[in-house]
Amino acid sequence: MRIVIQRVAKASVTIDNQIKSQIGKGMLILLGIEDADAQEDIEWLSGKIINLRIFDDEQGVMNLPIKDADGEIIVVSQFTLHASTKKGNRPSYIKAAKPDISIPLYEEFCNALASKLGKPVQTGEFGADMQVELINDGPVTICIDSKNKE
Repeated sequence: MRIVIQRVAKASVTIDNQIKSQIGKGMLILLGIEDADAQEDIEWLSGKIINLRIFDDEQGVMNLPIKDADGEIIVVSQFTLHASTKKGNRPSYIKAAKPDISIPLYEEFCNALASKLGKPVQTGEFGADMQVELINDGPVTICIDSKNKE
């Protein structure tokens, strides 16, 4: 699993001119899933996200995890995170998992985050044409790949 986390002041997902979900202060997480991903990737990555200290403490230092900052999470599936650009100028998405694999893993990932966060996680809609709007706070943007744990 590959993610891009953006610390946001607010974020939303719009589908067909209707807001599907929105959050205030928290994290917008773009999630790419590949065929090799499994439950262990979900557990490791969701734990890493919940404990990532990227929110400001009283001294303005990034020292708080999302729970301590009372933040929210919105997760958007994004197969393009597994784009390969090694050959030519047209990205290849061969490593991105097909829906029969990625939809259940996406749902499990969102459920694991919600459980660890202690409140619901907002989502996009898998496979939909979405408009994602955000105000990146900082800016803070972090990329994590569960295949690079060490």
